[in-house]
Amino acid sequence: MSAINESAETAKRYYRVDRREIAYLRFILEAYDGLAVVSTLDPETGIIVLRISPGCEPDVERILQDLKRYIMMEPAQPPIGILE
Repeated sequence: MSAINESAETAKRYYRVDRREIAYLRFILEAYDGLAVVSTLDPETGIIVLRISPGCEPDVERILQDLKRYIMMEPAQPPIGILE
């Protein structure tokens, strides 16, 4: 039985992407079962949040660096007044 790291938390990263690419991004990231979950916070402006499983940040970063060659994706601030 392995020890559970109770201090490990899901990382959240916010991005603005071309809203036409949100479904594609979700499909790619969620294909890596358990790596990250994509939620759309503001479909008008393309603001999303990635919830990244503990310990998976380096893998997600590599995937995002590759995807940035094909889709517009930039860091964003969490939108004010929008509940996650």
